[in-house]
Amino acid sequence: MGLGEIWFVLVGVLLAGYAIFDGFDLGVGVLYPFLGKSEADKAEMRMSVGPLWDGNEVWLLTGGGALFAAFPAVYATVFSGFYIALMLLLFSLIFRAASLEFRHRDPAWAKLWDWSFFLGSAIPSLLFGVAVGNIIRGLPLTAEGEFITGGGAPIFLGNLLTALNPYAIVIGLLSVAWIVLHGSTWLSLKATGNLYERAKVVRRTASIAYATLLVVSAAATAILVPDAFANGISGPAGWLFALLAVAGTALVFVGASKDADRTSFYGSALAGASMVGIWAASIFPALVPSLGPGEALTIANSQSSQLTLTVMLIIAAIGVPLVLFYFYLIYKTYAGRIPTSSAEDGSY
Repeated sequence: MGLGEIWFVLVGVLLAGYAIFDGFDLGVGVLYPFLGKSEADKAEMRMSVGPLWDGNEVWLLTGGGALFAAFPAVYATVFSGFYIALMLLLFSLIFRAASLEFRHRDPAWAKLWDWSFFLGSAIPSLLFGVAVGNIIRGLPLTAEGEFITGGGAPIFLGNLLTALNPYAIVIGLLSVAWIVLHGSTWLSLKATGNLYERAKVVRRTASIAYATLLVVSAAATAILVPDAFANGISGPAGWLFALLAVAGTALVFVGASKDADRTSFYGSALAGASMVGIWAASIFPALVPSLGPGEALTIANSQSSQLTLTVMLIIAAIGVPLVLFYFYLIYKTYAGRIPTSSAEDGSY
């Protein structure tokens, strides 16, 4: 395995980390207007993610930075081609962050911040899946590796509707279903009282929806993107991640049936990480498959120099364990359910 392949795996690990850690607070945001029946409920939901959300987003920033340094051609092509979608994603995350910080300090604008928290979570939940669906399906590339809208001179895609094709929407719905599931399993760990009971009901419903959409997505890939499906099942990695996704879903069901809330959360985390693995297995060794006349952006033709990859690997070997230790301390500090008294005083 060369340095390019190592960094392909490491970028996948960073994205899987983002899915696991930021997935549950996105899920809490999507569920916020539906489960937050009172001010105490809403405060409890905000407090469940309040001390953690900004650290969770570090995984996304690190993943983007690693992609830029390790595979600059991929970074330039994807970020330019999906410019409007990425700006929408960015503004959604900004308003989501603002809502979490200002909601309890600015009660006069409570409704605005509540809607910002919901939309700032729901829009990224869909767009992340849509982006993954488009990459699995392949992107229109010229010989220079740029997006085109159909022949002629290279034109960067600027129409969000182009990305909202049927296959990408299916993957987007799968993403939303899993994020809602992950959010409900997190609330099952953190909430108390009536909010806890409602979270358990959502967990059961979301697990069925996720399992159904997982099967639908596999069928849609086999029919609409047969090359990616064949690539995914051609090696042991694709089968392993598929089995892990099924195992994670099963853990959610088992945990829910036995009120083993931590088991359900671990199961949903495993399912989310496995979906990232399935995505990687379906496109490897490409990072951006091509639908156009140009060749795909692969590890071989888009990676940085060996020196860059080596220096980055040394930095990652030092930095990643430190980050993981930091996350261990933070999550240990804020472990356990939200105290009822804290939720009632609206301290977050």
